[in-house]
Amino acid sequence: MDNKKLFTETPPTKLFFRAAIPGAIGMLASSLYTLADGMLVGRILGDTAFAALNLAMPFVIINFSLADLIGVGSAVPISIRLGEKNEKEAGNIFTCACILIFLTAILFGWAIYLAAPWLFRVMGADADLLEPAVQYLRVYALCSPLTTITFAVDNYLRICGRIRRSMILNIVSSVLSASLEFIFLFVFRWGIWGAALATCTGMFTCSAIALFPFIRGRMPLKFCKPRFHGALFRQIISCGSPSFLSNIAGRITSVLMNTILLKAGGAVAVSVYGILMMADGCIQPLLYGLCDSLQPAIGYNWGARDYSRSAAIGKRCFVASAILSVAGAAVLFAFPEEIVRLVIRDTTPELMEMAVPALMLFSLTYLLRWFSFAVQSFMSAVEKPLYASMISVSIALVFPVILIGVLWPLGLTGLWLNHFGTSVLAALLAGILLIKFWKGFSKKTAE
Repeated sequence: MDNKKLFTETPPTKLFFRAAIPGAIGMLASSLYTLADGMLVGRILGDTAFAALNLAMPFVIINFSLADLIGVGSAVPISIRLGEKNEKEAGNIFTCACILIFLTAILFGWAIYLAAPWLFRVMGADADLLEPAVQYLRVYALCSPLTTITFAVDNYLRICGRIRRSMILNIVSSVLSASLEFIFLFVFRWGIWGAALATCTGMFTCSAIALFPFIRGRMPLKFCKPRFHGALFRQIISCGSPSFLSNIAGRITSVLMNTILLKAGGAVAVSVYGILMMADGCIQPLLYGLCDSLQPAIGYNWGARDYSRSAAIGKRCFVASAILSVAGAAVLFAFPEEIVRLVIRDTTPELMEMAVPALMLFSLTYLLRWFSFAVQSFMSAVEKPLYASMISVSIALVFPVILIGVLWPLGLTGLWLNHFGTSVLAALLAGILLIKFWKGFSKKTAE
C-alpha cells in the first residue's frame, strides 16, 4: 500500500495490525535467531564458548551503535518531512545517512578489531575465554561496512510502507544465518568465529536485497546528490541519540555486570547472565517491533499536524506492549528450568541452582518494562529526543549502576534483581515525562 494512504487514511486499529504485527513477526524471527545463536554455540561448542560469546556481545552491539544512531536518527525526520510534503529534503536525509553509515562502519570496525584483545584482558578474561571472544568480535568488526546498514534499511522500508517486505527479509535473514551457523559449526566444525561469520553473511545478503529497489529508484525515498550541512548532522544526532545512548550505556552496563560476575561467580555466573540476556533478547525485540513499526505512522501524522491520530496510534502501541510484556514475564517465571536446558546442553547442578532463581527474579522485569519502552518510542517519533534520551540512558546505565550499589549486600541475588528495580524506576520516570509533555503540548495547542 502507498505509504501516505497507509499512514493517513487507514483506521488506527487496522493500521496497527498492518504495521505492528508484521514488525513484531520480523523482530520475533530475529529474536528466535538470537536464541538459536546462543543454543548452537552453547550446545555444539560448549559453555566456555557460550561465555566468550556473552563477553563479546556488548562490543558487537557497540560496533553497530553508530550505524543505529544514523539510521534511527534519520528515520524520524524523514517520516516527518514526508508528512510535511517535503520529499526533496527527505531524500537528501536518506542519501546522506546511507553514506555516513558506510564511512563510520569502516572507521569504527577497524578500531574495534585492533582493540579487541586489550578490551577482554581489562575485563579479566583468562586465556580460555580470551581467544574465542577475540575471534568472535573481530569477524563482526571486519564485516562492519557490509552489515551495519541492516537496521537502517529496515527502517527505510517501513517508512516507504513496505512493512511486509521488511518482515520477510527479517525472517529470511534469521533462517539463512541459523542455517549457515549450523553448517559452519556442526558440519565444518569451525570455531566460534564461524557463528559470527554466519550472522554477518545473513545480514549482508538481506541488506543488499533490501537496498536494491532503492538503488533502482522504485521507492518513495530516492537517492539524490547529497547535500551535507550542519542542521542535518544536528538533526540526525538529536533524533538518534536515544537509541545510540541506550546502546552504548547498555553495553557499558553489560561489561560492568560481566566484570563483577566474573569475580563474584566465575564463568558460571557469566553464563547465567547470558541466559538472562538470551531471554531478554526474545522479548524485547518483540516490543521493539511493535513500537518501532508504528513510529513512521506516528511521525508522519505529527508532521501533517494530525495530532489526535498520532495519539490514537500511540495508544494502541501502549496496550499491545503491555499484553506482550506481561505474557513474556509469565513464560519466564513458569518455565525457568526448561529455558536453561534449551540454551545449555550439559547443565551442571551449580549452573541450574544459580540460573533458575535468577530467571524467576528476572521475569518480574517485564511487568513494568513495557511502559517506559512505549513512552520512549512515542517521544522519539514526535521529535522529543531529550525525553527519550533521559528514559533510555536511565534504563541502560543510570538506574542499573545505582542499583548495583544499593543491592550489593544481597550478592548475586541483588544482581539478578537489578533489572526489575530498573523497570520500576524507569516506569516512574517515564510517567512523569509523559505527563509533563502532554500538559505542555495541550497548553501550546490551546494557545
